[in-house]
Amino acid sequence: MTAPTVAVTFACYNQVDYTRQCVDSLVRAGFDLSRLVAVDNGSTDATRDYLGTLPLGGRILNGHNLGCGVAWNQGALALQADWTVIMNNDVVVTTGWLDGLVGAANANGLKVVSPALVEGALDYDLEAFRAGDATKMRDVTRRGARHAVCMAVHRSVWDEVGYFRATPSLWGFEDSLFFHELDQAGIACGQVGASWLHHYGSITLSALKRERGLSQKEGLSARDTYRVLGQSFLQRKWARFQRKRQDARWREEELARHGMTLHGERVDGAFHWR
Repeated sequence: MTAPTVAVTFACYNQVDYTRQCVDSLVRAGFDLSRLVAVDNGSTDATRDYLGTLPLGGRILNGHNLGCGVAWNQGALALQADWTVIMNNDVVVTTGWLDGLVGAANANGLKVVSPALVEGALDYDLEAFRAGDATKMRDVTRRGARHAVCMAVHRSVWDEVGYFRATPSLWGFEDSLFFHELDQAGIACGQVGASWLHHYGSITLSALKRERGLSQKEGLSARDTYRVLGQSFLQRKWARFQRKRQDARWREEELARHGMTLHGERVDGAFHWR
């Protein structure tokens, strides 16, 4: 049987040091950069010079910032594969992350799958953590969970629900719209403990907010986003309540069984599990 093809893409906007860390981690993990498409959304730092030194499968340079949805679509279409991994550029991957991600998706019948992650400061030995405590979670799956920090999308999903909403003014809301469409179509999603990465935490999004004079608590999209989802205010509130309740259940069950969860955060040099 022929192994499924996999492509990876990310959007970047300045923050070249984080992009370099991300690419370096991919190389350490044995990923072939000819399967990576980088989409630059109008960077003014050294990002474009750096990307020009890499043997990438695709390099797309937008004249200005077109937003995540447009960039993700550009990357996914530039190098089409059985599985397309959409990821942030401020992540550090671990050994075996890609095989674990796609393998768990196939084993669990998932069409969109996200890895487990730790967010915050990278003040710990990520590889030692992956080879140690994280192995306790290798068979754990949160069915229905997913996140836009990193997600592998099967090609059948593009055929069924389409791509991301290519509206630059959505700034940061494209993932919620996509996830809503997945739910409406009944697409099987999950977050799995067979794959781990570190996420510094919305580095590009934070930079965009500072550029626009917004606080870190303010969204970049319109306040009435529930209308974009075709939901009433109460429907959106109810859906949010249900998500939070399910997250709490997952956390409680995982802590009871494993002493940790699929979503960690580094606070004052210690792990906190969400």
